[in-house]
Amino acid sequence: MKQEINALNMEELELALIELNEKKFRAKQIFKWLHEKMVTNFGDMSNLSKSLIDKLDENFYITSMNVLERLESKDQTIKYLFQLHDHHIIETVLMKYKHGYSICISSQVGCRMGCNFCASTIDGLERNLTSGEMLAQIYTIQREKDIKIRNVVVMGSGEPLENLDHLLRFIELINIPEGQNIGQRNITVSTCGLAEQIRKLAKANLQITLAVSLHAPYDDIRQSMMPINRKYSIQTLFDACDYYTQSTNRRITYEYALIRGVNDTDACANELARLLKHRLSHINLIPVNDVIEREYEKSSEVRIQAFAGQLEKKGINVTIRRELGSDINAACGQLRKSYQDKEK
Repeated sequence: MKQEINALNMEELELALIELNEKKFRAKQIFKWLHEKMVTNFGDMSNLSKSLIDKLDENFYITSMNVLERLESKDQTIKYLFQLHDHHIIETVLMKYKHGYSICISSQVGCRMGCNFCASTIDGLERNLTSGEMLAQIYTIQREKDIKIRNVVVMGSGEPLENLDHLLRFIELINIPEGQNIGQRNITVSTCGLAEQIRKLAKANLQITLAVSLHAPYDDIRQSMMPINRKYSIQTLFDACDYYTQSTNRRITYEYALIRGVNDTDACANELARLLKHRLSHINLIPVNDVIEREYEKSSEVRIQAFAGQLEKKGINVTIRRELGSDINAACGQLRKSYQDKEK
């Protein structure tokens, strides 16, 4: 069976070449072709011999993406629908800011976490993405748009920490100077709150930003929105987050999607402030995207501002996320869901 070559680090690539009776210095050349120049065919590696290219073609494959659809928003956000080699479909979102381009990538095909405000989870989990497939989302868009992406957010479809091994390899490869050299501080990883995996991630001692989807300060409300709260209560989650900040000295971002009449009350704001008061944290308020299959509605602008004001008065660092791509269904899973419904 052929091996995914763009999921190998430099040391593994050297060992693979030695097994093919090739000089290990070729690994650096191949790595640059894969991760700096982002080629998708071995034949494009012009400084390699024909015999080596044939060996590579016989033993490995380079992950690539087939673009099924691309939707561009009036704010220049672009949502891509990619088809994988096994015909599964994932989404990726490119966002343009004053400071440069950011990309939101998927880590799984679908999701099994069951969060009630997210379209990604409606049809469940199909499979994990490989680290090569995570990289290929970035490389495909950079080649097509002829741009350099500065920031990576692993916040698309799927639960990244459920795919921790491939996630860690992805971070390693995207960070290497011989490749894209995207600094760890420019990478954000989101989780719905897998407490045990947060502790494992802490032990990796990375300089990434961890974003925890909190969305409610009370167990009963959070459990009605996020089934994972049945396994990991808010207290259990915060215990793991405290361990993470103590281990890495990195501030955690807590994501909070404001839903009308559910988690946007004064009482919720006060309890959220109490929970975060003495923690190394930042709260990111998200005007939730309406999802046709769900009953939740976005909080009003007045309510969002009032909620943020309550937190600020209590000394909590808070921002309101800028809405991007609302006219092209840029929320997680929406384009994939609509495409699949069309194909049925």
